[in-house]
Amino acid sequence: MSRDLSWLTATPVAHRGLHGLEDGVVENLPSAFEAAIAGGYAIECDLQLSADGEAMVFHDATLDRLTEETGKVFRRTAADLKKVVFKSSTDRMQTLGEFLDQVGGQVLPVIELKIKTGEEGPLEKRTAEVLKSYKGPAAVMSFNPRGMGWFADNAPEITRGQLSYGYRDGAALTMPASQRFALRHLLYNIKSRPHFIGFDINALPQWSVELRRKLGLPVLTWTVRTDAHRDTAALHADQIIFETFRPSYTP
Repeated sequence: MSRDLSWLTATPVAHRGLHGLEDGVVENLPSAFEAAIAGGYAIECDLQLSADGEAMVFHDATLDRLTEETGKVFRRTAADLKKVVFKSSTDRMQTLGEFLDQVGGQVLPVIELKIKTGEEGPLEKRTAEVLKSYKGPAAVMSFNPRGMGWFADNAPEITRGQLSYGYRDGAALTMPASQRFALRHLLYNIKSRPHFIGFDINALPQWSVELRRKLGLPVLTWTVRTDAHRDTAALHADQIIFETFRPSYTP
C-alpha cells in the first residue's frame, strides 16, 4: 500500500537551512535552522558519521571549507567535532539528536545521509536509532541506493528518498558508463525502493523521473536558486529544495 506523502511536498525545503542571508548564518548550523523554522520552511540537512559512530550534521567529508581546522570528519569523535570552530559563525556542529531537538516537530526535517560506497550500515543504523524517538514526520534520503536499501530492510517505517542527477561530468566520469546510466535513470531503485525522488534541477526534465512521478513517487528538486529553476520545478517536480531566496507560499 502506498503511503500518504502530502506532508513531504506541502512546504518548500530550505537547503541546509536558511543560510547566507546575513553574516554569520552558516549552512547546517543552528542559526540557519532557526531562520528556516521562523520562516515556516522544511529543512534539508546533511549527516556525516563521526569516529565513534555518531550522526553529525555537516555536509563535507572534510572540515577544511567551513571551519578553522582540517582533516576528515570521520576521524574525529562527536565530542571533538562539537568543539570545532567555524570560520564565519559562533555556532557549533550538532548531532542529529540535537538538531531534531531544535526542530521539535515545528517543521519537516529532510535528512541527507552522506554514505560512501562500501561503507553502508553504520550511519543508517545510528540515524534510524535517533529517529525512533522523534515525534513528528521526517524523511531520509541519499545518493547511495544501498544506503536507502538498508532502511527498506531494517527501518521500513521511515520515509526514504533516492537522490540522483545527470552523472554527466566531474567525478561521475570516473564511473563506468553503464553505472552512470543506471544511476541517472534510477534503475537502482530496485535496491532502495524509495518513497520519493530527489533530483537535480539542472538535469530536469528527465524522462525516467517523469515516469516515476507518473507512477506515484513525489519528486523534490534541488538546488533551486533562480527564476528559471523555479519555472522548471513548477513543471517537473512536486516541491523545491531551495537557497538564496525565500519562496512565497501559503503555510
